[in-house]
Amino acid sequence: MENREVMAPAYVYMVRCEGGQLYTGWTTDPAARLHAHKTGQGAKATRAFGALSLAYLEPCPDKSTALRREAALKKLPKAEKEALCAAWSEKNRPRLSMATRADAADILQLYNWYVLHRTATYQITPSTLPEYEAWVEDTLACAPLLLARDGDGRLLGYACAHRYHPREAFDWDVESTIYCAPDACSAGVGKALYGALLELLRMQGYWNVYALLADPNPASERFHEKFGFVCVGRQPHTGYKFGRWGGMSIWWLPLRKGSAAPAPVRLQLTPDEAAAVLQKYTAT
Repeated sequence: MENREVMAPAYVYMVRCEGGQLYTGWTTDPAARLHAHKTGQGAKATRAFGALSLAYLEPCPDKSTALRREAALKKLPKAEKEALCAAWSEKNRPRLSMATRADAADILQLYNWYVLHRTATYQITPSTLPEYEAWVEDTLACAPLLLARDGDGRLLGYACAHRYHPREAFDWDVESTIYCAPDACSAGVGKALYGALLELLRMQGYWNVYALLADPNPASERFHEKFGFVCVGRQPHTGYKFGRWGGMSIWWLPLRKGSAAPAPVRLQLTPDEAAAVLQKYTAT
């Protein structure tokens, strides 16, 4: 499926405040701006009323267009703003599915954006389509690879897991991965993807999930803490990218507890089992 650019040059947005008010603004980084509003570092209005969630987001070709759209949205009656927010919410409700080889190009485009622009991955050289076509099949051989798309089919994010270590004694351990489109962060996409992924891994019989995070990465740490992950180690000064050294933190989530011998992992769930979980998290 043809994907638009991963990140637009600018955006106009509306934030829902605690009293139901809608604050309108523009930004080049929706996730960072929403976090600022939520933590009392945003606009005067959101500091006064308290920002709850992203209610509307519209990509713009440049800053000038975003400023004009911001001015136009501010003039709209509240009923029209609410209608825009309702339509946006329905369109951007994440529809979850299991990936196939045909989805490799979309996944690759999103991942390579992070390779080129962020330290969420310490990979420096972009991956190729043949590599990712093989990667999709290898991943699905032992764990889910989940996609979230909007109502138009645009990829909002993906989440997956793979073996934590090749030794047989680690057969019950996986490492999780999640990437969301930059303008889909803080919009509930990651919550739906990770919730479904962890439930499916538990159904397969895995015992432990590990997540390796670039350090510092406070947003990702907060995200993992919400799912019950705890930090079990930090490796400082371990990755060099964009002209500076960064660290890595190791996060752990036990899916099961006990000392009994574990049953073999079910490498494949039935289509009906997987579909029921995906539908559950699509509907939330």
